[in-house]
Formats: sequence, structure tokens, C-alpha cells
Amino acid sequence: MRKLVIFSGAGMSAESGINTFRDSNGLWEQHDIHEVATPEAWAKNPALVQRFYNDRRKNILAAQPNQAHQIIADLQQNFDVQVITQNIDDLHERAGSLKVLHLHGNIRFAKSSGPGAQYSDILYPITGWQLDLEKDRCPEGYLLRPHVVWFGEAVPAYEQAVELVQDAEIFVVIGSTLSVYPVAGLIHQIPANCLAYYIDPQADYQRVPQRYHLLKHSATQGMQQLQQILADLIDPA
Repeated sequence: MRKLVIFSGAGMSAESGINTFRDSNGLWEQHDIHEVATPEAWAKNPALVQRFYNDRRKNILAAQPNQAHQIIADLQQNFDVQVITQNIDDLHERAGSLKVLHLHGNIRFAKSSGPGAQYSDILYPITGWQLDLEKDRCPEGYLLRPHVVWFGEAVPAYEQAVELVQDAEIFVVIGSTLSVYPVAGLIHQIPANCLAYYIDPQADYQRVPQRYHLLKHSATQGMQQLQQILADLIDPA
């Protein structure tokens, strides 16, 4: 089967009612991102940070995958589908996608807040939506923090994402403004013979190279159109 790589951003989950990134005034769910989404914020006020992510986790658990998530999962019947997502929710997995790489972490998991833990592969599944700042600790005694990449931290999964993109035969960007680096640089890593599509209501060639096909739609509308395009590739009329 042909290798299809999907690179999804906040617009992917917006139709499920999830705000996964800051808005134009620099706030995320009415919080200054520097107060809730940086290592300095955790050091200064871990209770606020933990409460913020507990609320995000509660919202995510209440949300459901949308039709765009489902279409991507359905494409596994005819393609070798790899999802690379900027989103910290697990809606791709809940829709049925089997291979999902989270560039910025997965809020359904926790990790140690100890030294060097940012690069550790040891994760702790979270049952329900709450992490307890007083009780939840790793075996070494450090507090558990959300498994998310905060602003100012490195993106440990980036090199793996580059390798996946460089192996793509079809590459799709969906719901990303491509404004967060280094991950936005993935659009330049595709092979010379790779088919490339960009799905976003504001899609234009200021964001992606001319070789990309622009589908100026929401996530669901764009995936519906792409599904037909890919069906024609499999069985041309």
C-alpha cells in the first residue's frame, strides 16, 4: 500500500470543540500561555499548571472524534497511513488511527518532572481527567506533569517525524497554520515525487510551496474532497 502521511494541527480538532492552541491575543482558554505552558510556569506555580491541564483533559475526554478523524482512520483500508499531529488530544486514536506520532505530547499521559525527564520514553497513563499534585508521583518521587511539550522545550519526536515524512508517497497537511517551529519545517521534507495537499480554510502559497495542492476547506470538508481524490488514484475512471 502507498505510504500516506497526515500532518494535523489545531484545526483538525476544532470541529470537535477543542481549542488546542492560543488565539490571536496570545491567550489559551483565557490564560497567558507563559503562565500555564512553560517550564518556568511549572516551577513558579505547579498547582495552576496542573489545574489548567486537568481542565483541558476533562474537555478532551468529553469531546468526540469528528468526521475528518474518521475519514483518516478509514483510509487505512487502502493506504499505509501514518498520522503526525501537533495536537495533544487522542481523537485520532479514538477514531481508529493505528499509527499516531504526537509531536507535542499526549495529554492522556503523564511523565516525571525530574531532571532529564523531558527526553524520557517512560510515560504513565492517566485514568480519568485529573492528576493530583499531592499524590501522583513517579517511582523516583518526582511530581508527575502532563506529557506535553511546553513552549521553550525541545520537540523530542521531531527527528522521527522527519524520517516518516521523507518516506511519504502522499503527504497531507490539515488544520495547521504552519506557524510553530521546528515542526512547520516538515512541509519541506517530502520526497521529490510525493503528492502534497494542504487543507485549511486559509490555505495559500504564502505558507506552503507551489507544489502543494490547496484545498481551502474545513477539516471535514477537506477530508471529504481528499477522500474522493485518493479514491480516483486507486481506481481511476
